Amino acid sequence: MTNVITKPKGFYDNFERRPGNDKKNTHYCPGCGHGRVHKLIAEALEKLDIIDQSIFISPVGCTVFAYYYFNCGNIQSAHGRAPAVGTGLRRSNPDSIIISYQGDGDLGAIGTSEIIHAANRGENMTVIFVNNTIYGMTGGQMAPTTLEGQITATTPYGRDHNDQGYAMRMAEIIATLEAPVYVERVAVSDAKNIMKAKRAIYKALEAQKEKKGFTFVEILSACPIGWKMKPVDAVKRIKTELEPYFPVKCFKDKIGETKPKANPKSLVENEEIYNVLGMNDKQLDFKPSDKFINDFPEQKLRIAGFGGQGVLMAGTTLGYLSMGYKLNATWLPSYGPEMRGGTANCHVVLSSKTVGTPVVEKPNVLIAMNTPSFDSFEADLVPGGLAIVNSSLVERKAKRTDINTIYVPVTEIAKSLGIQAAQNMAAVSAYLTYTGVMNIEDLITLIKTNFKKKNLIDKNIEVIRKAHEYVKENCM
Repeated sequence: MTNVITKPKGFYDNFERRPGNDKKNTHYCPGCGHGRVHKLIAEALEKLDIIDQSIFISPVGCTVFAYYYFNCGNIQSAHGRAPAVGTGLRRSNPDSIIISYQGDGDLGAIGTSEIIHAANRGENMTVIFVNNTIYGMTGGQMAPTTLEGQITATTPYGRDHNDQGYAMRMAEIIATLEAPVYVERVAVSDAKNIMKAKRAIYKALEAQKEKKGFTFVEILSACPIGWKMKPVDAVKRIKTELEPYFPVKCFKDKIGETKPKANPKSLVENEEIYNVLGMNDKQLDFKPSDKFINDFPEQKLRIAGFGGQGVLMAGTTLGYLSMGYKLNATWLPSYGPEMRGGTANCHVVLSSKTVGTPVVEKPNVLIAMNTPSFDSFEADLVPGGLAIVNSSLVERKAKRTDINTIYVPVTEIAKSLGIQAAQNMAAVSAYLTYTGVMNIEDLITLIKTNFKKKNLIDKNIEVIRKAHEYVKENCM
């Protein structure tokens, strides 16, 4: 009888995201603990049958490469911000399993505030904290957990507590908080400790699956490159130097006495979302047919210009309009520090399906309100995409021949009606008219219902209608 050993189903069969030709093996350095920890997590995901509902958050550092390997949802976050991102994910997806996978510099230095407050709130997530006492990826600098006397790139004579303070014991700090239900420190130094780490990771994730609350597993791990040691000696150092200062033990286990947590109050219903957006009782329902929703072509837009052109408001207007059609919408702004005259653009996704990310890297629609915006984003359009160019300010023609381009003088249209600030509505009108994805009359209903500057409603509607006629006569 042949016993075939395969990767846990928590891993991809082939690591297609990994650069290079070797798509079968992990890339970590010999002796590094990350590969061992990865396998333990992947096994737990499979055994608990939570692969499809799990979201793995990997911030900056060696932990960032986790998305190469895990066959589940993966999100990268800014340095130290994984618990904050996890909070948002958990509260918007209450049945998901959140795994925040962090290193010592990430969790204990840049992200100290985030980890403390997420733990103190008792967020229902699991934090896997890999402690190798050094910034392993970025040059071997001193980390919050660097031991007294340890030589690093920034402590060439060894860490001195009189100058740099003491190594922080994060598991002990987290355990002092009331909310966490499970806090344990383990190590991946030998077979016995690896089995303990396996049980701890499984227990932490199982508690989260049962909605018991915040769980935290600190794992002592070797970094041979950062420590400038041979792999065998580095693994031995965990036992001889790390464990005496960072005792391997369970600091808190309240899982058995804890009832499943209810969904947090910050989870809101659609009506509350409308209130937050300032729409109050003015919810629009254009009563779209099932065919409209099912056949709706997903729209990924970049709307770009300079501050003062209403670029961001053009995006939110399309978002509000699509909500009236029972579509899903996301809006993500990006702008410079200037109130007026600086760069501004936004990502807008309109879809009948769940939106996976609000970031639009390859738009199928570009609305370019000025020349720098057209220069910046024309190349990003997918082949066959649509560029709507403000010909009042953009003098050049499209360089690409594999996209559809229409030229609409939106600034001039708005200016001719005495309200240049409404050039954004002219652009939105041009987009809706040319694509036909939503109705111009419904846009006007939205303006009448939700536009806050009542004295400007009629002028904006005039601009919308004039842009609509221009596109019909000149672009179709």
